[in-house]
Amino acid sequence: MPIGRVKWFDPDKGFGFVTNPGDDDVFVGTQVLPDGVEELHQGQKIEYEFAAGRKGPQVLRITDIQETGRPRRRPSHKYKPDQLQSMIQDLMTLLEGHVQPSLQAGRYPGRKESRQVAEVLRAVARELDA
Repeated sequence: MPIGRVKWFDPDKGFGFVTNPGDDDVFVGTQVLPDGVEELHQGQKIEYEFAAGRKGPQVLRITDIQETGRPRRRPSHKYKPDQLQSMIQDLMTLLEGHVQPSLQAGRYPGRKESRQVAEVLRAVARELDA
């Protein structure tokens, strides 16, 4: 069985890739992780069995995981809860006062206004997802 290093693994997407000595990188999905293991970390060594799949080699079973990989840091919150609450109130006011009337009139808001609203929406979404 080959021993490879995790090139990258994204637990949110549910997959990543492991190096395969002398061959193509191998796909690894969360479904083959051993019980109690939720993610792999970049640089972590694993021993695995693999087979050729339709889109390339895939890990079938992980037999050993070396626990030396550094855990990925989760993004921290950028804003305090009261600041986020204020941002959401402002966003609602903006949507109700500018965007919604344009849509009710049968047209989209202007490009500049749309970009500003989208930027605020993305900031709020990133903060909630952190």
